[in-house]
Amino acid sequence: MADVTIRMRPNGPFLVEGPVQLVDSEGNPFPQSSEKPMIALCRCGASEKRPYCDGAHNRCGFESDERAPTS
Repeated sequence: MADVTIRMRPNGPFLVEGPVQLVDSEGNPFPQSSEKPMIALCRCGASEKRPYCDGAHNRCGFESDERAPTS
């Protein structure tokens, strides 16, 4: 099993659990706290702290709850 898990929150962010490094399109790392076991990545596009979630999905009306196929 993978050391990293990415969970989708209904109408919310991607929650990334496990040791990861997040880099931009030029290969520059985003600052991350080593004390946090998880990061929340914006999925709605409205966060002022992109790529991180700041809860803007609650204010902008973002709706998305994809489900994995069950068969």
